[in-house]
Amino acid sequence: MAFLSGLSAFPITPSNRDGRVDTVALRRLIARLGAARVDSIGLLGSTGTYIYLSREERRRALSVTLDETAGRMPVVVGVGALRTDEAVRLAQDAKALGAAAGLLAAASYTPLADDEVFEHFSTVARESGLPIVVYDNPGTTHFHFTPALVSRLAKVGGIAAIKNPTDKGDAIKSHLADQRRTVPEGFSIGYSGDWNAAEAMIAGADTWYSVLAGILPDVCMTIVTAAQRGDAAEARRIDAALVPLWSLFKEFSSLRVVYALADLLDICRADPPRPILPLPAPAKRRVAAALERLPSDAGR
Repeated sequence: MAFLSGLSAFPITPSNRDGRVDTVALRRLIARLGAARVDSIGLLGSTGTYIYLSREERRRALSVTLDETAGRMPVVVGVGALRTDEAVRLAQDAKALGAAAGLLAAASYTPLADDEVFEHFSTVARESGLPIVVYDNPGTTHFHFTPALVSRLAKVGGIAAIKNPTDKGDAIKSHLADQRRTVPEGFSIGYSGDWNAAEAMIAGADTWYSVLAGILPDVCMTIVTAAQRGDAAEARRIDAALVPLWSLFKEFSSLRVVYALADLLDICRADPPRPILPLPAPAKRRVAAALERLPSDAGR
């Protein structure tokens, strides 16, 4: 799909302790992404804590986001759930409200087999009519999509793209080439894992699904723009300025760090959903220091 390219920015979903979405704060975050002209918004991803929100709150978050974007950019929304029937209903909600695509992970309490995941994804795509992005997130789900399973899913009508992890930056180029050989033309291949995403875009990936872009979209856009015009040196230069943030992502999780960034940038004040706790004060000071060290041309 043509819209599944470039920079897809994944914001947090500010909410109170009862799981009610703070729509004013969410609008502020979405407006920031619109001003940066990101290529798409990835609402209710892992950073958007979709798994902690009720169906009603997910609908509220999506409705507010679509109203704020007013059709200026596509919105990909998380539709993951433990049960297939629930994921179908969430995807149907997303389609009815006007989302461009659904992001679906293989979330399960009991480990899943490949055939179970294939049926889960195929059913959601078929019964919702919403284009589906395969979300390969083994660090969270403990399920990894094999090349054979990706190839099978890519041939299912309505499954349009994949969001790959990037554990090893030096392996992305060969991984991308191998995956392109097994999926149909037009199937969008993207990557998450912000600290390796510059290399993914330089290698020719279609999309960077970015946590940092959900809070600092401008600097991420400069990396994508440089990579797309073939200026690998510039993309790597800007990426190098973000190494302190990447290190904090790895140490504390990107989720906790972006909540701290939202506060430090005075965008919104919210805590991640319990039982996740916000960063302790010493760690937050390190995030503030990393933010201050960003070069002026990196954007804030």
